[in-house]
Amino acid sequence: MRTTYMAKPGEIDRKWYVIDATDIALGRLSTVVASILRGKNKPTFTPNVDTGDNVIVINAEKVALTGKKATDKIYYHHSNHPGGLKERKAGDLREKNPQRLIELSVHGMLPKGTLGRQQGLKLHVFAGSEHTHAAQNPEVLDITNLI
Repeated sequence: MRTTYMAKPGEIDRKWYVIDATDIALGRLSTVVASILRGKNKPTFTPNVDTGDNVIVINAEKVALTGKKATDKIYYHHSNHPGGLKERKAGDLREKNPQRLIELSVHGMLPKGTLGRQQGLKLHVFAGSEHTHAAQNPEVLDITNLI
């Protein structure tokens, strides 16, 4: 009788990937990044175990927003005080804090709960082309052929 392989947290081999976000649509970038963070690109994927890899996204300020999303897409958050609903347009968020734009998009595609939060911690976003994780020897991942 065959059994299905279930990954255990101690036997997971994690890699580091660098993805350049220049002129890539935000949603296309986010789906690829979320899939890598979850580990769905590996044959050892197990839904209840964090089998994903670390992802470094560079050039976040150059990510593309298609259509009229820069002016029409609105991100909301609430301060938990009466009348405390805050809103920001995606174009303004890309100008002021481009890292947050990608983080919000990717975190929305991860599972909700402790496993999703643990997987989200492996995302590292940088606005420019320099990053601080050179010691991990990340390999460059060209996602234009994955989209």
